[in-house]
Amino acid sequence: MSTEETIIDSPRAGSESTHAEKNAFLVGLGERARALRARRGMTRKAVASSAGVSERHLANLEYGEGNASILVLLQVAGALQCSLAELIGDISTSSPEWLLIRELLERADEASLRKARIAIGQALGTGGSSAIANPRVALVGLRGAGKSTLGQMLADDLDFPFVELSREIEKFAGCSVAEIQALYGMNAYRRYERRALEEAIQIYPEAVIATPGGLVSDPATFNQLLSHCTTVWLQADPEDHMKRVQAQGDLRPMAASKEAMEDLKSILAGRAAFYSKSQLSVDTSAQQLDATFQLLRGKVRELLQLPG
Repeated sequence: MSTEETIIDSPRAGSESTHAEKNAFLVGLGERARALRARRGMTRKAVASSAGVSERHLANLEYGEGNASILVLLQVAGALQCSLAELIGDISTSSPEWLLIRELLERADEASLRKARIAIGQALGTGGSSAIANPRVALVGLRGAGKSTLGQMLADDLDFPFVELSREIEKFAGCSVAEIQALYGMNAYRRYERRALEEAIQIYPEAVIATPGGLVSDPATFNQLLSHCTTVWLQADPEDHMKRVQAQGDLRPMAASKEAMEDLKSILAGRAAFYSKSQLSVDTSAQQLDATFQLLRGKVRELLQLPG
């Protein structure tokens, strides 16, 4: 029997009858493992030897009967010369085109990745205008950065409508943001958030939009924002974020201020890389409100090519 004929073994007796009882994820994992082994032209014995696991262990994995540890999966992925993502079924490895695109982007720097994202968006018709600036100005940043205050001031100055996305979300849901999250969960909230942004984009060719701080957590919604708006990151020191939130009447952080501050710093650190994709940034802690507004106004008018 040739090597090719021994690559994929025949299902073992009784496997069909028990297939429906197996965990769907483990079955899918096993199918991918067998397919990757076939693509590499390797026997099960060769993969097991290279991965440092027994053939029986690998056979159980391939037939959806082995709940392998993450370390074993890493070893098997290494033996199959693929990424762990490809073995477990990440969408970016689900077809040859995905894999080829992934390989092209894998070692690209941030600037090149940004160009590729914009080019892909335009090619698919989802990237918005190719112009550098868009007269919809979206302010991003953590709560307490000054988006509502500076957003209203900027809208008045530009004679644009001011849209506070959190209020639009509440209109759609018929209840407060806190109630949406408590009653329906974060996934439902993110759906309302995307719907509110899509409607704002459709209704307003020109606007200043104050966005919720966590909008960047959903890549699809953030892509919409980047594609259809001029984005400005309003930055602030963590201490200023905390003071402003408390000044708005939210006294919850005071109950455990040390822990709340550490949480706030962690959230800011986790989102900073996304906020930094904005075309402009303004530090709202560096000067008083009037001076901050003049800085924001000047930057936005220059980018939009409006008279100062």
